[in-house]
Amino acid sequence: MTFSSLTVSLKPEITLTSVDSNILLQSSSRKLTFHQPEPGLKTALDALKQGTHTAGQLQTLVLETDGTQVREKFDAYLNRLIELGWICHAIPPSSPELSPLAIAIPMVGDYYFDCPEIDWDAFAFTLSRFAYLHQVEGEMVLESPLTKGKIKFSDWRGPGLVSQLSQPQTAASLSQEIPGITEEIAQQFLSLLFAAQMLSASFASPLEEDEEVESEEATPPLVFWEFHDLLFHSRSRLGRHNNPLGGIFPYVGKIDPLPGVKPLMTDVVIPLAKPNLEELNQTDMPLSQALETRRSIRRYDETPITLEQLGQFLYRCARVKKLFDTERGEVSNRPYPGGGAIYELEIYPVVNSCQGLEQGLYHYHPLDHVLCQVSAWTAETEALVQDVWFASAQHDQPQVVFVITARFGRMFWKYQSMAYAAILKHVGVIYQTFYLVATSMNLAPCGIGAGNSDLFQKATGIDYYEESSVGEFMLASVPVKP
Repeated sequence: MTFSSLTVSLKPEITLTSVDSNILLQSSSRKLTFHQPEPGLKTALDALKQGTHTAGQLQTLVLETDGTQVREKFDAYLNRLIELGWICHAIPPSSPELSPLAIAIPMVGDYYFDCPEIDWDAFAFTLSRFAYLHQVEGEMVLESPLTKGKIKFSDWRGPGLVSQLSQPQTAASLSQEIPGITEEIAQQFLSLLFAAQMLSASFASPLEEDEEVESEEATPPLVFWEFHDLLFHSRSRLGRHNNPLGGIFPYVGKIDPLPGVKPLMTDVVIPLAKPNLEELNQTDMPLSQALETRRSIRRYDETPITLEQLGQFLYRCARVKKLFDTERGEVSNRPYPGGGAIYELEIYPVVNSCQGLEQGLYHYHPLDHVLCQVSAWTAETEALVQDVWFASAQHDQPQVVFVITARFGRMFWKYQSMAYAAILKHVGVIYQTFYLVATSMNLAPCGIGAGNSDLFQKATGIDYYEESSVGEFMLASVPVKP
């Protein structure tokens, strides 16, 4: 039993209507018209809506009714519909009243679904390390960033079979794992998953060492990808899924948007210095010079950065220049760019050594241009500094660490699928802003590649899912040359 035993059907959202003597297939974005189709071809197209026939059965129907030429035309039509992502493939149920054990559903066009003839005695199959099983609206669904489709299971047997594929399985061995699964059904199941790019194949019998075959996933370029990275990449961009993406505003009328500026966190407020922008316009380092001389600096002067320098730095990088209301909530203008003018990022200076400022954890309020003391120097704040020190090659002890967080609700209220990816882009934007301003101020900047979000949660008590750290950055005084 092979791939040809799978039933084919139109996706539920594809409509099929008869208009005069023509048949019209239509999705939400395009339509195809079959002008005066032959009787067998018309019957085959109608049967695609029912999903009760295999491709081979439909080919035979067209051949017997309309002849070889029309059957070849039907083959071309069916391949085109598969490529458009309009055709589902399923394991036929044992009786008409039952649902298919598994059904492969395209999510987007430019869809690929194909399976060669398989020597079932020669090959064993393992679940791809990129495939993942999860619950969606009460159904178990198998997806992978390698493919543009998904597989839905009608009952527990499908996920049960998937679980067995953590180890290589032949059709014969797989059929022994779940009651009621014959070897024929196991072949259909493996054919479906293999055609949907959910499986890796290997030889069933051990090979000589010099005959060992590596799977595609174990060789470049896929070998470099970790599961979560490829999933994040594929699901936060268009092309391999049909999830809503972009400025969808999914919570309008359900949940109020968060304010454009986070309220003052405490009553302990430290005013900050502001630079003279008119003077800077005349005396500041040229942009090209800042770009060319920018570098990460991890060696510092014995005399730490001053509170005045810290204030001027934050003013130049991150203050709110303007806050205004819109029909979709508050937005603002700031020195660095932000998608949708939402500005979900917050800055928490963790001060280890700064002239004029006590050790502790602070929050920068960008509208009032002040620091709010969130916490005194504690074991948790010290751990935040040490965590960054370890991540930065362990040179001099950090003077000021900026923990950059995101108020996730600001972005998630508007965007879907791409929201977290946009947050990370914003972190990169603010890093570059920090670097250029620090360079022009003759300060020592250094971006950090990884941090501990749980540690920040312990230090502040802020809910992890409401606001977490997404970046860290060190700022200090530049060593004075002798």
